[in-house]
Amino acid sequence: MMKRSSFPVATGLYVNYLLFGMFNIMLASHMSFLTEHLHTDQAGISLLVSAMGFGRLFTLYISGVLSDRYGRKPFIVVAGLLMAVFLVGIPLSPSFEMAIVLAVLAGVANSFLDSGTYPALIEAFPQSSGSATVLVRGFISIGAAFLPLMIIFFMNHDIFYGFSFFLPALIFALNAIYLFRMKFPDMRVQSPKEPVGDTSVSSVEQAGKLEANDRSKPRFWQEGLCLILLGFTGPTLLYIVQLWLPTFGQQFIGMTESESLRLLVYYNVGSLVSVFVLVIVLRRWVKPVHIILIYPCISLLAFGALLLFKSGAAAIICASVIGFSISGVLQLTLTVMSEFFSQRKGQITGFVYTATSLSYTIIPVFTGFLLKHSQISSVFMLAIIVNVLGIALAVFVNFRYSLVFPASRKLSPKIVLEPK
Repeated sequence: MMKRSSFPVATGLYVNYLLFGMFNIMLASHMSFLTEHLHTDQAGISLLVSAMGFGRLFTLYISGVLSDRYGRKPFIVVAGLLMAVFLVGIPLSPSFEMAIVLAVLAGVANSFLDSGTYPALIEAFPQSSGSATVLVRGFISIGAAFLPLMIIFFMNHDIFYGFSFFLPALIFALNAIYLFRMKFPDMRVQSPKEPVGDTSVSSVEQAGKLEANDRSKPRFWQEGLCLILLGFTGPTLLYIVQLWLPTFGQQFIGMTESESLRLLVYYNVGSLVSVFVLVIVLRRWVKPVHIILIYPCISLLAFGALLLFKSGAAAIICASVIGFSISGVLQLTLTVMSEFFSQRKGQITGFVYTATSLSYTIIPVFTGFLLKHSQISSVFMLAIIVNVLGIALAVFVNFRYSLVFPASRKLSPKIVLEPK
């Protein structure tokens, strides 16, 4: 059950992530403009993306802890203002070195945004927090789908590319002011799991007895470590696609620049469709632990087809399927982590998203190195290897889930992002 009083705050939080969808692919979408402006190459732009990951990596865990202590609002408001500074600063940056500093600052802003927003959404909608957090991915997809269209419009009308930075910067700043004036939900809210389907007293009692008799204890160095590693593999696939899909379209398939940018639109449309599908199926039929296995299997087939069928039509279909099958996996990994381990919300976010930050730091540099010494196809071969690793991790997590929550085989609990 959702609290209507939380809708104004949630609106501002989702607006931030719509803008973050643009922010997240801003550098990759302006690769040709920025290489000329900053006097660098594609590997240099990858280094900028890694600098963002570096700033995020070294502040995410501590920002999660501080968010639990001092509240969500300060971190969310500061994040919006810092992102506005980054977006204004990059097109006006006088040097590559200054751009690096701004990128690190943007990474700090990203960590503040995540460590404040996800717990705030859980506290705003305690009975439907799984759906509330998956919707974040949906708004990211909307923003990411809109940005390439905006860039193409500016290109066709000979408008300075910096305006595609300045517009979201302005909205980030205005939204920060809006959220500063809002009252945030109580941090002490708990989100008990409730069964759906057969909710009779006898069935619940029977499930409780099964769980007490048969369940294994969660083991951090087994399923916990696997889930943290999934916090690395999932974002790796996401970043490879967001950073290099336009380049893949141009160099491997022979698309024009505007055609290759549209691949990101198809990718994000698939991602958006996935979010709506997840919001429906997670409520009744499927658990997050199953999705984190099913989706990587789908994306593996799509990555293989992308390399196998060298055509524009195949690229469009594969980009859409990849967007569908990557979307929401990271958020649901966090959900499963919180089911296994009863931790404070900010700290839970810190564990998984620290691994995510490692991905954001390492992968852009490594893929830039691959592209410098090989072809773009090698970057997508790396994606296939990472995808296979993610499937193996998810298989083990599903096995452990069946032992730790044996009653779930007979009774489907309502999906929430809050530990028992």
